[in-house]
Amino acid sequence: MQPLSTIEAAEAAGITADAASWGVRVLHYHLSEIYRLNPAVILYVGIFDKPAAAYTFAEVKTMQNYAGGKLRQLGVWAGDKALEQGDDLTTLQGVADNLEANGRELVILYAPKVATVSGLSDKLAGGNKCRVSVVIGQAGSGTGDELYHDKANAAKASVSGLGVVLGLVSRAKVHQSIAWVKEFPTGVSVPAFGDGTKLNALDPAVVQKLDAGRYLFFVTQEGQSGSYMNDSHNMDSAISDYAAIESVRTMDKAVRGIRTYLIPELGGNVYVDPTTGKLASYTVKHLETVAGHALEDMERAGELSGYAVEIDPEQDVASSGTVEIVIKNVASPVMRHVKVKIGFAKSV
Repeated sequence: MQPLSTIEAAEAAGITADAASWGVRVLHYHLSEIYRLNPAVILYVGIFDKPAAAYTFAEVKTMQNYAGGKLRQLGVWAGDKALEQGDDLTTLQGVADNLEANGRELVILYAPKVATVSGLSDKLAGGNKCRVSVVIGQAGSGTGDELYHDKANAAKASVSGLGVVLGLVSRAKVHQSIAWVKEFPTGVSVPAFGDGTKLNALDPAVVQKLDAGRYLFFVTQEGQSGSYMNDSHNMDSAISDYAAIESVRTMDKAVRGIRTYLIPELGGNVYVDPTTGKLASYTVKHLETVAGHALEDMERAGELSGYAVEIDPEQDVASSGTVEIVIKNVASPVMRHVKVKIGFAKSV
């Protein structure tokens, strides 16, 4: 699987030369960050006019179709558009659902304007928005910070750390969390947010609220230098099986693999036991084996802990023309917290 990504840079018509130049520099900055973190990435870039009315995010579908369904993760930069009560997230999820229904699954990283980070709602997650993550983190030093404070950015559009997050997601294996401290440092020296607020200037309670709200941003870790992702959230419910980017990406890879092996079987014959009318045991075994090929490879690669493929032989394929196959995947869980109990003892 090749990691692919794209950035949508939306600019208003009639902007000044300084503002246009600023937009180009922001785009260049994000591309540079992607390649810094994943030099092997294959990148598609789409630049579209800012919508005159409501955002439909049809450009996401345009990009995926142009890429022939090869995009696995896609970034949408809308740094001059504030997050509005989750409407944009619902729209983006709808586009992603439509693509999934047509066998072109992907995950979306959305970078809106953060006007005031402490005022962001923590109630936007839920409603099965498992294919959309919201990036509110931004670099508090270096190029990202300079672009945010540039005089050409008079409206204080958020630069965001979208390129960093895209780079990490595209580099990570499908089952890996981008918040893995050992493997995925961000390279952002000073973590900040899209309104320019530095992480260390924000009350810890607000930071916890933002994390509970399932946003993505940069944090520091005690005893470690540099910064890291706070987690690998998407905007689904925290208790969903698909509440993390890696969960969705793992399942997407499983679905693609199963589809690759099973589609050649379409139009072929299946056989039934002439005395019982049930699917013949050798037909069941064959199809279970074919469906399991991709999952076996994923288990070997550590992307799954295990799997099972089940076919009910009682199915009446002669009437329906359909064989129903049940797949059960056992995930490779992510250690998100660690609790250490320590104390003195008289002996050990």
